Amino acid sequence: MSNTILSVLDLALINQGETTQQALESAADLAVYLEQLNYKRIWFAEHHNSISIASSATALVIGYVAGKTTSIRVGAGGIMLPNHSPLVVAEQFGTLGTIYPNRIDLGLGRAPGTDQATAFALRRQNMNAHFNFKSEIKELQRYFSRDNSSAKVRAIPAEGVDVPIWILGSSTDSAYLAAELGLPYAFAAHFAPAQLYNATEIYKREFKPSDVLAKPYVIVAVNVIAADTQDDATELAKSQQMMFFNVVTGQQKLLQPPTELPETYYRPDVNRVVENMLACTFKGTKETLKPKLSNFIEELGVNELIVVTAIYDKQAKKKSFSILKEIIDSL
Repeated sequence: MSNTILSVLDLALINQGETTQQALESAADLAVYLEQLNYKRIWFAEHHNSISIASSATALVIGYVAGKTTSIRVGAGGIMLPNHSPLVVAEQFGTLGTIYPNRIDLGLGRAPGTDQATAFALRRQNMNAHFNFKSEIKELQRYFSRDNSSAKVRAIPAEGVDVPIWILGSSTDSAYLAAELGLPYAFAAHFAPAQLYNATEIYKREFKPSDVLAKPYVIVAVNVIAADTQDDATELAKSQQMMFFNVVTGQQKLLQPPTELPETYYRPDVNRVVENMLACTFKGTKETLKPKLSNFIEELGVNELIVVTAIYDKQAKKKSFSILKEIIDSL
């Protein structure tokens, strides 16, 4: 387990009381800090029509953060491929990979990353694009291949640029697809943990070696909030609980400072959904988190943890990542 790799999925959350510009500056500042701690990568996710998330133009955010850092890998976790032409994605990430060689990752998902009305605004007459996910991944791979140089349609400057492609998912469908294509697999247990164990088992069992990957490679996204005391961690986690509560109840709010949770939070129908979404959440101190994370990693055979930490206070957020790195390094 000492070989477990540690990374971060940053949602580029906009705090209550700050601007979008400040949120993006904070994302870059966090990336610099994570680089100093020797985290492997920082990913940003494509979300739309959410006032609390600043990474809707994901490729632009990746370029901005990559430009502020020197060694940490920066990527998409992920690009919702059915929202875009594979050619455009290849051009964007081929450009990023050219500017920042061997540092850019491209994670791909099939969900719209938003509500249905916004999905229609993105996809227009292409609302069934998710059914073409597999063929569009292969098209994207073709654009990155040097062999595409004689094709009628080419993605410049993507050809021959090393941008690893990852399959993202929260279901067994994505696990089967990643295994069939021989690609690394990232599971979104930070908000949809229900099929985590089934999906990772299917991926490992069905995996077919490919030109890019000889054996299965699994990333699992989880929520971690670490602090000096259990009470501090519990208090800091209230911002994350409110964030999920707002999603479940359809409220658009910026990330809020930790306060007492509303009575509605504990209503059985609401609480059950929120707590199920947060089932893969680890909160506590270095001493209490170490055995829990160790057992989780060992049970799943995780190659890499990618961590979401929705903490309102910027310094407390950095401290959480510092404590977590100490934990993983000590396993």
